[in-house]
Amino acid sequence: MTPESVMTVGKEAIEVSILLLAVILLPVLGIGLLVSMFQAATQINEMTLSFVPKLVVMFVTILFAGGWMLGILMDYTSRLIESIPNLIG
Repeated sequence: MTPESVMTVGKEAIEVSILLLAVILLPVLGIGLLVSMFQAATQINEMTLSFVPKLVVMFVTILFAGGWMLGILMDYTSRLIESIPNLIG
């Protein structure tokens, strides 16, 4: 296993991780921004007001994009397992 192949496998793993995390984090960050703007405008500083909408958006995002995310992860895993003989020898 050459250093280049290790770097390639690591780079692909990081890319897949960032892609899957971005699908969840971007909507949560967006709703967090909207809730914080609402809190600043109304001067309501309730912690559950910022936590509950983020949690709901995260679950809804996983509900709608979970199948796609699982497909991406399974595709990467199968490609990685299939490339083991090439990486070893």
